[in-house]
Amino acid sequence: MENNEKKLQDLTALCKNRGFIFPSSEIYGGLRSAYDYGPLGVELKRNIMNEWWNEMVYMREDVVGLDASIIMHPQVWKSSGHLAGFSDPLVDCKICKERFRADKAPTAEEGEDIVISFPDKGKAKAALEYIKNTFDIELERKGKSLHGAKADHRGYKCPCCGASGQFLSEERQFNLMFRSFLGPVDPMEEIAQKIEQGKLQDLSGRELREEIQKSVDPSTVYLRPETAQAMFVQFQNIQRTMSMKVPFGIAQIGKSFRNEITTRYFIFRSCEFEQMEMEFFCKPDTAKEWLDYWKDKRLGWWQKYANTPENFKLRQHEESELAHYADNCYDIEYNFPWGWDELEGVASRTDYDLKKHESGSGKKLQYRDPETNEAYHPYVIEPAAGATRGVLAFLNDALCVDEIPDSKGVPQKRTVLRLHPRLAPYKVAILPLLRKEGMPEKAREVAKMFFESGINARYDEVNAIGKRYRRHDEIGTPYCLTIDGETLENNTVTIRDRDTTKQERISIEEAVQIVRDKLK
Repeated sequence: MENNEKKLQDLTALCKNRGFIFPSSEIYGGLRSAYDYGPLGVELKRNIMNEWWNEMVYMREDVVGLDASIIMHPQVWKSSGHLAGFSDPLVDCKICKERFRADKAPTAEEGEDIVISFPDKGKAKAALEYIKNTFDIELERKGKSLHGAKADHRGYKCPCCGASGQFLSEERQFNLMFRSFLGPVDPMEEIAQKIEQGKLQDLSGRELREEIQKSVDPSTVYLRPETAQAMFVQFQNIQRTMSMKVPFGIAQIGKSFRNEITTRYFIFRSCEFEQMEMEFFCKPDTAKEWLDYWKDKRLGWWQKYANTPENFKLRQHEESELAHYADNCYDIEYNFPWGWDELEGVASRTDYDLKKHESGSGKKLQYRDPETNEAYHPYVIEPAAGATRGVLAFLNDALCVDEIPDSKGVPQKRTVLRLHPRLAPYKVAILPLLRKEGMPEKAREVAKMFFESGINARYDEVNAIGKRYRRHDEIGTPYCLTIDGETLENNTVTIRDRDTTKQERISIEEAVQIVRDKLK
């Protein structure tokens, strides 16, 4: 586990040092759970999303796309159940100060002996003293852990330190949706002015809350917590305008926002993230068949771009795990440095969403079969993947350290990012061997050929050729073309393979097509 944690640290450092991902607003101290995708990160993420879109939309006749507004009518979230139910039980640990979801915490039987662990002895000593003074409880310290406490009736413990019982706060509901206001006037400012003017001083606490709610409600909107609902709301428009016949799907890529209780593992869980979702509408009696189809199809897509396909797997949800709208669900999990975790969900959402929005809007959201004239609410199979989690999974899959011989044949360690060529930020680097003798000019001519062909290439003349090779190995560039003295004589270049480091000479006229063929 220690090596896995180090790999995550190495990956985080590489992302910052090589221009993949930066902490947001870093010069101001950063903002928790917010990240900016740098020049290489934005290319990697877009490549993943483009490959998804190619697979889900361009290569199928039965799926079309949508790009919906992030801000929707608030009634959408009331009908979908998000306003009433999109909240989690929040608990604070009084020992390590971690905040966590009670329903996701490690379990513990009532009366079970628990061990409270810390990263070092100093913290364990301080906690021992704090527990004695605050709770009047004496525990036994053994190195970096405290012993003698018991779990209580709630049946869980802190996922960070292991504390339970009286060392945890009571549960309180935590709404995951970001709220905002539509319009030029801030209703909270109006309430503040009324309070300052003494207009609300005679109200009881309950009356004051009602007055605030009455002022806020008309202009309240929410940042969407998922992209799915727009596809249900626009179901009829898309089916009608595109003459789609069931079964068919609506695909969308876009940002979603969740006010997460805990953010962790770099970009794995953050408050702002990119989703790649598709809602596939089918006849109710075919839902099981389509669920089986899409779970296998989606797992195969992830594995197709991986060096280690076995690090992706399917896990079926237990009945107790299923969301209220689903009758079955599979997670596609990836073996991250901290263990197996969700990358994509493939859920059978039944006809729950269409019926809810039909009831909330008063508009029929049924499909009428043109052959049988039967009207019904289609069932929905939803593959919903995280693009940002995909970035982290493919980076982790690609990062490795190997050995290659230097110019004298001595093995040297190198860091290499073995990204699938179609995902790599740059597909090819154009490198003049020397910055003289006409090599840079010739190299720029070659680079221009790639620019005009639509293949993302990088002209690079900084540092010695060996360092440039290492740099492009580290950022995942699959091919390097080197322009040298022989190029000027016979119009050939060397093409170097990132993974094998083998080189061969090819003609400049064939270079673009050779790289294009390799990318296929």
